[in-house]
Amino acid sequence: MRSGTTVAVNAIKALVLFVENITLNYSADCLKFLVVEKMRYFNNPYDDFSPEAAEGLISSNKLHPDSTVACAVESKWDWTMRKLDHLDFSDNSVYTGTSGIALLKLLKDPNGEQNLKEVKHLLNLRKLKYKRYSFLCGDAGPLAIGAVVCHRLKEKQESEKLIEKLLAMSDSAVNSKSDLPNEYLYGRAGYLYALLYVNKNIHPPPIGNQLIREVIEAIFVCGRTESRLGKFKCPLMYQWHNKQYLGAAHGVSGILYLLLQAKEHLSETELNNFIKPTVDYLADLKYSSGNYPSSLGNDDDKYVQWCHGSPGFVYLFSTAYKVYGDSKYLDLALQAGEVVWKRGLLKKGYSICHGVSGNAYCFLELFQLTQEMKHLYRAIKFTEWCVTYTREHEEYSPDRPASLFEGVGGPMYLLMDIQDPANSKFPGYTL
Repeated sequence: MRSGTTVAVNAIKALVLFVENITLNYSADCLKFLVVEKMRYFNNPYDDFSPEAAEGLISSNKLHPDSTVACAVESKWDWTMRKLDHLDFSDNSVYTGTSGIALLKLLKDPNGEQNLKEVKHLLNLRKLKYKRYSFLCGDAGPLAIGAVVCHRLKEKQESEKLIEKLLAMSDSAVNSKSDLPNEYLYGRAGYLYALLYVNKNIHPPPIGNQLIREVIEAIFVCGRTESRLGKFKCPLMYQWHNKQYLGAAHGVSGILYLLLQAKEHLSETELNNFIKPTVDYLADLKYSSGNYPSSLGNDDDKYVQWCHGSPGFVYLFSTAYKVYGDSKYLDLALQAGEVVWKRGLLKKGYSICHGVSGNAYCFLELFQLTQEMKHLYRAIKFTEWCVTYTREHEEYSPDRPASLFEGVGGPMYLLMDIQDPANSKFPGYTL
């Protein structure tokens, strides 16, 4: 026993000496290599914007017609459609299922009768259970898209029935004491998006302001209650799975972004006394790197993807600038965009939710906000990364490789959307 203890002690001493030897003798380049190995992103290989770098990429504030990105749509569309053999047809969500591909096909051909029928089939409306509330991960998404598709097919009665079913799900959404979370991906904010999506795409808007206001009021009640109980230094706070998440998918920034998009339904008090101070509170949480925490109390500066970190904050600050006209929000949006340019070529791959195509949309948002060619150029370069995708661009294969938010549907959606960069919209998030 004593001999075994001696061996163990000697082994520990040897390990300590080995680590000390590494620390003392590794060159700066070797240490840098070790750090890079732990990074979640590839070093950005592209030159930043200059008129010379953008030559052949941009023409008259749009893609140059001969650019790689402009020419790739048809070939990549065929490639994407072949990948749909791997689509999970038991999942009809927008996020990972058939409704996400329906949204993709709707973008490609929004009014063609045959395509609309194919989109309707992909929604798989007969299998809905009306128990999940959000646009991206719930039944509200297929219902909302289905209502719009049936409206375009001139199937008025069926469109109205789908809207009735969407409205029938509102009980938990308007009840601030229900166990429905407020976050975007699964909760109340995602349900609100579905209502706003229908009204934006059907004219005259079929969903009354009263229901929209009731959902918004429930979001405010929950946020003010959480803030008060937790003694947070901001008027609104939200939690999901016992954490105060901050990013776009599960957190405060995503909820506030959607509320600001619904500005016409908000009071001046809600805008100036509740939302604005909370946006300012979030801005003060910025890391020295310019990135943002995924949740309160989390000091791990590692996420730069739509669902967590700077990408989601680009949208919040951009929209805050549009609403309040304060240049500090423009500066914050631009600073968040710099983080995405530096750290946004993610090793997770090309997906919308936590990959490169989702990050590319940040630059399209900033281009629309500023009209500066730098941001369109950056969006094009990130799209090129997706178009010229190889296994060397990805260290982790997606769990759902045929889906919109985790698979090939995401970069395909971006590739089509960037053909008209002034009107592009992050799918299922930007109205």
